[in-house]
Amino acid sequence: MSIFSGPTQPFYKMQGSGNDFIVIDNRSRSISPDVMPLWAKVLCPHAFSIGADGIIFLEADDSGRAATRWHFFNADGSRAEMCGNGSRCATLLAHRLGMAPAEHLMLTDAGPVSARVFAESGEVEVQLTPARDLTLSFPLQLGDEPWTAHFANTGVPHTVIVTDDVKALDVRGLGAKVRYHERFAPAGTNANFIQVVGPRELLLRTYERGVENETYACGTGAAASVAVAHALGLCEATARVTTSGSEILEITVNGSDIFLRGKATVVYQGEFSPAAMGL
Repeated sequence: MSIFSGPTQPFYKMQGSGNDFIVIDNRSRSISPDVMPLWAKVLCPHAFSIGADGIIFLEADDSGRAATRWHFFNADGSRAEMCGNGSRCATLLAHRLGMAPAEHLMLTDAGPVSARVFAESGEVEVQLTPARDLTLSFPLQLGDEPWTAHFANTGVPHTVIVTDDVKALDVRGLGAKVRYHERFAPAGTNANFIQVVGPRELLLRTYERGVENETYACGTGAAASVAVAHALGLCEATARVTTSGSEILEITVNGSDIFLRGKATVVYQGEFSPAAMGL
Protein backbone atom coordinates (compact mmCIF):
# COMPACT_ATOMS: atom_id res chain seq x y z
CA MET A 1 0.00 0.00 0.00
CA SER A 2 1.36 3.42 -0.95
CA ILE A 3 1.82 6.00 1.79
CA PHE A 4 1.07 8.75 -0.75
CA SER A 5 -2.43 9.99 -1.43
CA GLY A 6 -1.89 10.76 -5.11
CA PRO A 7 0.11 9.57 -8.13
CA THR A 8 3.77 8.76 -7.60
CA GLN A 9 6.83 9.04 -9.84
CA PRO A 10 9.33 6.15 -10.01
CA PHE A 11 13.04 7.04 -10.14
CA TYR A 12 16.48 5.44 -9.98
CA LYS A 13 19.34 6.73 -7.87
CA MET A 14 22.65 6.08 -9.59
CA GLN A 15 26.29 6.95 -9.14
CA GLY A 16 29.33 6.93 -11.37
CA SER A 17 32.66 7.34 -9.56
CA GLY A 18 30.95 9.31 -6.80
CA ASN A 19 28.91 11.61 -9.06
CA ASP A 20 25.32 10.84 -8.06
CA PHE A 21 22.25 11.27 -10.24
CA ILE A 22 18.49 10.94 -10.17
CA VAL A 23 17.45 9.13 -13.36
CA ILE A 24 13.84 9.09 -14.52
CA ASP A 25 12.48 6.82 -17.25
CA ASN A 26 10.57 9.39 -19.32
CA ARG A 27 9.72 7.25 -22.35
CA SER A 28 6.09 8.25 -21.85
CA ARG A 29 7.11 11.94 -22.24
CA SER A 30 4.84 12.66 -19.27
CA ILE A 31 7.38 15.16 -17.93
CA SER A 32 7.72 18.17 -20.21
CA PRO A 33 11.15 19.79 -20.77
CA ASP A 34 9.56 23.06 -19.61
CA VAL A 35 9.25 21.80 -16.03
CA MET A 36 12.48 19.79 -15.88
CA PRO A 37 14.60 22.67 -14.48
CA LEU A 38 12.16 23.01 -11.56
CA TRP A 39 12.30 19.27 -10.91
CA ALA A 40 16.10 19.51 -10.76
CA LYS A 41 16.05 22.38 -8.27
CA VAL A 42 13.48 20.65 -6.06
CA LEU A 43 14.81 17.07 -6.13
CA CYS A 44 18.59 17.54 -6.16
CA PRO A 45 19.35 19.38 -2.88
CA HIS A 46 21.10 16.97 -0.51
CA ALA A 47 19.50 16.53 2.94
CA PHE A 48 16.32 18.34 1.85
CA SER A 49 15.21 16.00 -0.93
CA ILE A 50 16.43 12.89 -2.78
CA GLY A 51 19.78 14.58 -3.32
CA ALA A 52 22.02 14.41 -6.39
CA ASP A 53 24.60 16.30 -8.44
CA GLY A 54 22.16 16.28 -11.35
CA ILE A 55 19.01 14.76 -12.82
CA ILE A 56 18.60 12.80 -16.05
CA PHE A 57 15.35 12.33 -17.96
CA LEU A 58 15.87 9.32 -20.23
CA GLU A 59 13.80 8.86 -23.38
CA ALA A 60 13.76 6.84 -26.59
CA ASP A 61 15.15 8.86 -29.50
CA ASP A 62 12.57 9.39 -32.23
CA SER A 63 14.92 11.11 -34.67
CA GLY A 64 16.59 7.91 -35.82
CA ARG A 65 20.03 9.25 -34.86
CA ALA A 66 20.41 7.19 -31.68
CA ALA A 67 18.74 4.55 -29.49
CA THR A 68 18.10 6.92 -26.60
CA ARG A 69 18.25 10.60 -25.77
CA TRP A 70 18.48 12.49 -22.50
CA HIS A 71 17.68 15.79 -20.91
CA PHE A 72 20.37 16.54 -18.32
CA PHE A 73 20.13 19.23 -15.65
CA ASN A 74 22.56 20.28 -12.94
CA ALA A 75 21.38 20.57 -9.37
CA ASP A 76 20.76 24.31 -9.78
CA GLY A 77 18.36 23.70 -12.68
CA SER A 78 20.78 24.70 -15.43
CA ARG A 79 20.80 22.49 -18.51
CA ALA A 80 24.15 20.92 -19.40
CA GLU A 81 25.27 19.83 -22.84
CA MET A 82 27.13 16.80 -21.54
CA CYS A 83 28.16 14.93 -18.38
CA GLY A 84 30.63 12.07 -18.68
CA ASN A 85 29.71 10.15 -15.53
CA GLY A 86 26.03 10.91 -16.05
CA SER A 87 26.20 9.48 -19.56
CA ARG A 88 27.71 6.26 -18.21
CA CYS A 89 24.87 5.94 -15.68
CA ALA A 90 22.23 6.63 -18.33
CA THR A 91 23.85 4.07 -20.65
CA LEU A 92 23.75 1.37 -17.99
CA LEU A 93 20.13 2.04 -17.07
CA ALA A 94 18.98 2.20 -20.70
CA HIS A 95 20.52 -1.24 -21.27
CA ARG A 96 19.00 -2.73 -18.10
CA LEU A 97 15.56 -1.37 -18.93
CA GLY A 98 15.70 -2.87 -22.41
CA MET A 99 15.76 0.50 -24.11
CA ALA A 100 19.09 -0.16 -25.86
CA PRO A 101 21.61 -2.94 -26.53
CA ALA A 102 24.96 -3.12 -24.73
CA GLU A 103 26.49 -0.96 -27.49
CA HIS A 104 24.43 1.99 -28.64
CA LEU A 105 24.30 5.72 -29.30
CA MET A 106 22.77 8.19 -26.87
CA LEU A 107 21.80 11.65 -28.07
CA THR A 108 22.93 14.54 -25.85
CA ASP A 109 22.90 18.31 -26.33
CA ALA A 110 26.59 17.97 -27.28
CA GLY A 111 25.74 15.43 -29.98
CA PRO A 112 25.50 11.62 -30.22
CA VAL A 113 27.62 9.71 -27.70
CA SER A 114 28.82 6.19 -28.43
CA ALA A 115 28.41 3.95 -25.38
CA ARG A 116 29.17 0.38 -24.33
CA VAL A 117 28.25 -1.66 -21.25
CA PHE A 118 30.73 -4.28 -20.00
CA ALA A 119 28.43 -6.58 -18.04
CA GLU A 120 31.14 -8.71 -16.42
CA SER A 121 33.13 -5.83 -14.91
CA GLY A 122 30.23 -3.47 -14.26
CA GLU A 123 32.04 -0.79 -16.24
CA VAL A 124 30.67 1.50 -18.92
CA GLU A 125 32.68 3.22 -21.64
CA VAL A 126 31.51 6.27 -23.54
CA GLN A 127 33.17 8.00 -26.45
CA LEU A 128 32.86 11.65 -25.66
CA THR A 129 32.33 14.27 -28.33
CA PRO A 130 35.64 15.39 -29.88
CA ALA A 131 37.65 17.75 -27.70
CA ARG A 132 37.78 21.29 -29.04
CA ASP A 133 39.16 24.72 -28.23
CA LEU A 134 42.32 23.26 -26.65
CA THR A 135 44.32 26.19 -25.27
CA LEU A 136 47.55 25.64 -23.35
CA SER A 137 49.54 27.71 -20.87
CA PHE A 138 47.73 31.03 -20.51
CA PRO A 139 47.98 33.30 -17.44
CA LEU A 140 45.00 33.43 -15.09
CA GLN A 141 44.88 35.85 -12.20
CA LEU A 142 42.90 34.47 -9.26
CA GLY A 143 42.68 37.19 -6.65
CA ASP A 144 46.24 38.13 -5.74
CA GLU A 145 47.74 34.95 -7.19
CA PRO A 146 48.87 34.39 -10.78
CA TRP A 147 48.32 30.88 -12.12
CA THR A 148 49.05 29.10 -15.38
CA ALA A 149 45.90 27.54 -16.79
CA HIS A 150 44.83 25.40 -19.73
CA PHE A 151 41.46 24.85 -21.38
CA ALA A 152 39.60 22.13 -23.28
CA ASN A 153 35.94 21.63 -24.13
CA THR A 154 35.00 17.95 -23.82
CA GLY A 155 31.29 18.52 -24.27
CA VAL A 156 31.29 21.23 -21.62
CA PRO A 157 34.01 23.83 -20.90
CA HIS A 158 36.86 22.84 -18.58
CA THR A 159 39.80 24.83 -17.26
CA VAL A 160 42.72 22.73 -16.01
CA ILE A 161 45.43 23.81 -13.57
CA VAL A 162 48.45 21.59 -12.87
CA THR A 163 49.74 21.56 -9.29
CA ASP A 164 52.37 19.70 -7.27
CA ASP A 165 50.03 18.95 -4.34
CA VAL A 166 46.36 18.78 -5.29
CA LYS A 167 45.28 17.65 -1.82
CA ALA A 168 46.52 20.90 -0.26
CA LEU A 169 44.36 23.19 -2.41
CA ASP A 170 41.21 25.03 -1.39
CA VAL A 171 39.31 23.69 -4.39
CA ARG A 172 36.00 25.27 -3.42
CA GLY A 173 37.52 28.75 -3.08
CA LEU A 174 39.87 28.58 -6.06
CA GLY A 175 37.34 26.73 -8.19
CA ALA A 176 34.73 29.45 -7.70
CA LYS A 177 37.26 32.08 -8.80
CA VAL A 178 38.03 30.12 -11.95
CA ARG A 179 34.37 29.30 -12.65
CA TYR A 180 33.31 32.97 -12.51
CA HIS A 181 36.47 34.51 -14.02
CA GLU A 182 35.75 37.19 -16.60
CA ARG A 183 37.80 35.30 -19.20
CA PHE A 184 35.07 32.63 -19.33
CA ALA A 185 32.02 34.89 -19.08
CA PRO A 186 29.14 34.67 -19.54
CA ALA A 187 28.77 30.86 -19.53
CA GLY A 188 31.57 30.18 -17.06
CA THR A 189 33.72 27.07 -16.84
CA ASN A 190 34.34 24.00 -14.73
CA ALA A 191 37.63 24.07 -12.80
CA ASN A 192 39.97 21.07 -12.57
CA PHE A 193 43.10 20.80 -10.47
CA ILE A 194 45.43 17.92 -11.32
CA GLN A 195 48.60 16.37 -10.00
CA VAL A 196 50.66 14.16 -12.29
CA VAL A 197 51.78 11.10 -10.31
CA GLY A 198 53.23 9.21 -13.26
CA PRO A 199 53.00 8.88 -17.05
CA ARG A 200 49.75 6.92 -16.72
CA GLU A 201 48.35 8.25 -13.45
CA LEU A 202 46.77 11.56 -12.40
CA LEU A 203 45.04 12.85 -9.29
CA LEU A 204 42.05 15.11 -9.92
CA ARG A 205 39.81 17.45 -7.94
CA THR A 206 36.99 19.28 -9.72
CA TYR A 207 34.76 22.27 -8.99
CA GLU A 208 31.64 21.83 -11.13
CA ARG A 209 29.66 24.62 -12.70
CA GLY A 210 25.98 24.14 -11.86
CA VAL A 211 26.75 22.22 -8.68
CA GLU A 212 28.81 25.24 -7.51
CA ASN A 213 31.04 23.10 -5.33
CA GLU A 214 33.67 20.39 -5.46
CA THR A 215 32.25 17.03 -6.53
CA TYR A 216 33.60 13.54 -5.94
CA ALA A 217 34.25 13.10 -9.66
CA CYS A 218 33.70 14.62 -13.08
CA GLY A 219 33.98 12.48 -16.20
CA THR A 220 34.32 15.27 -18.75
CA GLY A 221 36.73 16.98 -16.34
CA ALA A 222 38.88 13.85 -16.17
CA ALA A 223 38.81 13.70 -19.97
CA ALA A 224 39.83 17.35 -20.31
CA SER A 225 42.58 16.88 -17.74
CA VAL A 226 44.15 13.95 -19.58
CA ALA A 227 43.77 15.74 -22.93
CA VAL A 228 45.64 18.74 -21.50
CA ALA A 229 48.29 16.69 -19.67
CA HIS A 230 48.92 14.59 -22.78
CA ALA A 231 49.23 17.71 -24.96
CA LEU A 232 51.74 19.12 -22.45
CA GLY A 233 53.77 15.88 -22.58
CA LEU A 234 53.00 15.07 -18.95
CA CYS A 235 51.20 11.75 -19.49
CA GLU A 236 50.57 9.04 -22.06
CA ALA A 237 47.52 8.80 -24.28
CA THR A 238 45.85 6.42 -21.82
CA ALA A 239 45.86 7.35 -18.15
CA ARG A 240 44.07 6.39 -14.95
CA VAL A 241 42.55 9.30 -13.07
CA THR A 242 41.92 9.02 -9.33
CA THR A 243 39.09 11.33 -8.32
CA SER A 244 38.54 12.99 -4.95
CA GLY A 245 36.06 10.19 -4.22
CA SER A 246 38.97 7.70 -4.66
CA GLU A 247 37.34 6.12 -7.71
CA ILE A 248 39.31 5.34 -10.88
CA LEU A 249 38.40 6.62 -14.33
CA GLU A 250 40.36 5.47 -17.38
CA ILE A 251 40.76 8.05 -20.14
CA THR A 252 42.13 7.35 -23.61
CA VAL A 253 42.96 10.18 -26.00
CA ASN A 254 43.11 9.26 -29.69
CA GLY A 255 43.49 12.41 -31.72
CA SER A 256 40.43 14.52 -31.00
CA ASP A 257 38.48 11.46 -29.78
CA ILE A 258 38.32 10.78 -26.06
CA PHE A 259 37.08 7.62 -24.35
CA LEU A 260 35.92 7.52 -20.72
CA ARG A 261 35.62 4.22 -18.86
CA GLY A 262 34.65 3.41 -15.28
CA LYS A 263 32.07 1.80 -13.05
CA ALA A 264 28.42 2.86 -12.88
CA THR A 265 25.98 1.63 -10.23
CA VAL A 266 22.25 1.60 -9.61
CA VAL A 267 22.20 2.45 -5.90
CA TYR A 268 18.47 2.07 -5.39
CA GLN A 269 15.10 2.67 -6.99
CA GLY A 270 12.09 4.30 -5.40
CA GLU A 271 9.12 6.60 -5.85
CA PHE A 272 8.10 10.03 -4.65
CA SER A 273 4.98 12.16 -4.71
CA PRO A 274 5.36 15.11 -7.10
CA ALA A 275 2.42 16.83 -5.35
CA ALA A 276 4.08 16.47 -1.96
CA MET A 277 7.26 18.04 -3.42
CA GLY A 278 5.29 20.91 -4.97
CA LEU A 279 5.82 19.66 -8.52
